[in-house]
Amino acid sequence: MESDSHRPEAAQAYQSRVERCSDAIRDALERRSDLGPPRFGVILGSGLGALVDEIQDVEAIPYAKIPEFPVSTAPGHSGNLNIGRLGDNTVLAFEGRFHIYEGYSLKDITLPVRVMARLGCECMVITNACGGLNPDLAKGDLMLIDDHIDLLSSNPLTGFNIDEWGPRFPDMCAPYDAELMNRMRAIAEEEGIRARPGVYTAVTGPNLETRAEYRMLRNLGADVVGMSTIPEVIVAVHEGIRTAGISVVTDICNPDALEPVSVDEILATAAEAEPKMTRLVARLIAEAPKSS
Repeated sequence: MESDSHRPEAAQAYQSRVERCSDAIRDALERRSDLGPPRFGVILGSGLGALVDEIQDVEAIPYAKIPEFPVSTAPGHSGNLNIGRLGDNTVLAFEGRFHIYEGYSLKDITLPVRVMARLGCECMVITNACGGLNPDLAKGDLMLIDDHIDLLSSNPLTGFNIDEWGPRFPDMCAPYDAELMNRMRAIAEEEGIRARPGVYTAVTGPNLETRAEYRMLRNLGADVVGMSTIPEVIVAVHEGIRTAGISVVTDICNPDALEPVSVDEILATAAEAEPKMTRLVARLIAEAPKSS
């Protein structure tokens, strides 16, 4: 029997849902005569919402006010779309994301990226809080995502493909844009911020991993582990959106000296590291040259 996710009517229903969300946000943008078309979309992870304070002339739209948009339930996710400017670039900052462990489908989780594309965003910056697997990483460090390993339960492109959105089989040889990531690395050096490139892996959660699982992830080549980000990046590649990713190391996952960690500790570490991440992302967007 054919799965619902493969039916033509399922594709049409999802396409209509994305368009309704996009139309509502487009209406808000058109009421802002001071703003041009959005160029950057940003997805802010757990406890990492301070970038909003850097956005000029910001207007917050609660997710609950956007038709058929999911609502954040995870700790440290405010659940607002913030519209405004960084430098001369109009930005859509999604303050709070969605996760598999909340019960959301991958189509729900990646809906913000589909909306970014419909509204004309060329670039996406995505952030997350994560556990450090590489022994060279310390709590509070930033990691610039150079590549990823997808260990989630499924893929957001499974099922129907809407050809006008992207190809059936998108290439993933470079999911993180080299130009954006090199610029972020240069900004980190100028700011004196410790930020090394590395590999992010995602698992479904919500539990943290066992010692044996941390050993496995290190052996696979992962530098950090989290529960997000990869679905949104896959859809950004599908849509042709250039992406930069940045992780904040909130706990150390050393299987030989593993200690319990609480969500409160993770959020506190994210808050301490947040100013560094905010400086990087704000400068990356504000200093981005205009499109040709």
